Amino acid sequence: MSIKVALLKSGESVIADIKELISNDNICGYLFQNPNVITYLEPEVLTEENQTNKLKLSLIPWILITSDTKIPVRSDWVITIVEPIEEVKKIYEEKINESNQDNRIDEQQSLSE
Repeated sequence: MSIKVALLKSGESVIADIKELISNDNICGYLFQNPNVITYLEPEVLTEENQTNKLKLSLIPWILITSDTKIPVRSDWVITIVEPIEEVKKIYEEKINESNQDNRIDEQQSLSE
């Protein structure tokens, strides 16, 4: 897995398992697997007096009206791709693992009915 955060031209920060799409030795786009938009819940400014504040965020599926888990994105829509901080990466992995487990349970229930 290559979990990264992409900053898009739209201003969205999207966390996903990101892979390059290459054509004729050039990057023409990216494949976002299980993309989620990072929403900052309580942005706070850290000061020297108050350094105990933590970043609070939520992860929401990037495109809510699709069941697709792999979404291609044109390279000209991506401003930059960066490594997420460890806490954000952990939250994302837990969410994806929980979602995959829920899907397996739903499939098993459908098969047994």
